[in-house]
Amino acid sequence: MLDTMLLHIDKQSSQAVYVQLANGLINLIRSGVLKPGTRLPSIRVMAAELHIHARTVVAAYDEMAAQDWIYSKPRSGMVVAENLPDLKPRTFRSSLPAATDRSLAGSGSQQQFRYVINDGFPDHRIAPVEQLFKLQRQAFYNDDVERTSMYSDSRGSFRLRKTLAEHISGSRGIAMTPEMLLLTRGAQMAIYVVAATLIKPGDEVLVGDPGYRLATAVFEQLGAKITRIPVDEEGIDVDQVEKACKRKFRLLYIVPHHHHPTTVTLSAARRMKLLSLIRKHGFYTIEDDYDYEFHYTHRPILPLASADHGGHVLYIGSVTKNLAASMRLGYLIASEEFVSRAAQVKKVIDLRGDLLFEDSLAALFEDGVIQRHIRKSLKLYQQRRDLFCELLEKELGEYVRFRKPDGGMAVWVQFAPKFKLSVIAARAGEQGLKMSDGTAYDPVADRLNGLRMGFASLNEREMKKVMAILRKVLEQY
Repeated sequence: MLDTMLLHIDKQSSQAVYVQLANGLINLIRSGVLKPGTRLPSIRVMAAELHIHARTVVAAYDEMAAQDWIYSKPRSGMVVAENLPDLKPRTFRSSLPAATDRSLAGSGSQQQFRYVINDGFPDHRIAPVEQLFKLQRQAFYNDDVERTSMYSDSRGSFRLRKTLAEHISGSRGIAMTPEMLLLTRGAQMAIYVVAATLIKPGDEVLVGDPGYRLATAVFEQLGAKITRIPVDEEGIDVDQVEKACKRKFRLLYIVPHHHHPTTVTLSAARRMKLLSLIRKHGFYTIEDDYDYEFHYTHRPILPLASADHGGHVLYIGSVTKNLAASMRLGYLIASEEFVSRAAQVKKVIDLRGDLLFEDSLAALFEDGVIQRHIRKSLKLYQQRRDLFCELLEKELGEYVRFRKPDGGMAVWVQFAPKFKLSVIAARAGEQGLKMSDGTAYDPVADRLNGLRMGFASLNEREMKKVMAILRKVLEQY
């Protein structure tokens, strides 16, 4: 067992405490003090001995698990991995195949940064993760759960699907049953499952420009022909979609509520016209509604899937977007027939899902924990949005242009033409700030010269540090 005296936490440091803890533990593993198979202290014990919050320990363990230094072992807790990242034999070639999308492949850098401007993620520090993990730990000792999971429905936990159906029907106006819901490990998997169910090589798929690159990557991987439709202040150009109808394309992918990356909302007039086109021409539409809960000026706009669409709108959402980026649970809502087909595709890549996690999450919904957390987060993130935009205008107003978003967890920020985003990102990295270089939104990064700046996961002190670094970089450009 680890002697926590070997760990040093400096609460006055500019580096986040969870990062200090993760780095300290990783150094002990690298030096051989913590050997493979060693059990780490429980969250509660580690927090008590280091005099830090339990959520900080959770975040540190999550970070280490994501980097493959540790893993969760039933009835043992967190254990040092047998095959450590730095020590694995390098038997594979280090160069990427020419066909690999380097803008996507390069996103997994392990370089440590003091601060991060993310794509728009929630603040895990305020999430009810302790309650969730407690329920999961209890479930580990329930033999019935283990036996049931061996024969579970490929659509996911019925308990969670039933709870979600009630929640989504009330919040999004979609008339549905649990049989119309398929659970996935994140919204990205839901996009893949839908695409794999529908697309054959050579099929035409319409996406927004600029748009969500990871969705486009899925369609390209499946052999689709990509047609990019311009996106402006009113959302995707529906007139261009109408012109494409003459070619009988297979699928349209849209993010109408808070478009990725620009955060704009599809206007009412365009929504009505798009629904009319869907009913008339019968093309399938993936409606990605990943963060609808976070809308600050008025109630969230109802999705296309809440209207009459003849079964051609396939609705995708994320449950864990409310909690933490490291937790992955998305869903698909469609007709029972389509969900049944999609479940067969999902089964090939994810046989049974994670029943323990799904049932534990259902329990939090049933007890009202998630609903209370959403209300609390909505209020906090609105305050953070307002402060972030105020600081952005005050500190960087002469260098950037942006619009305060009505919802979501990020601001779309574009730099003046004389400043290249790729250069800014590189220089900010030298100052300890990680930020997008723009290739996540467009392979020609400097065409847009903009990025999503996530505000939800930053507190006031962190925001001010981020702005100070960016201002210094821009002043010295």
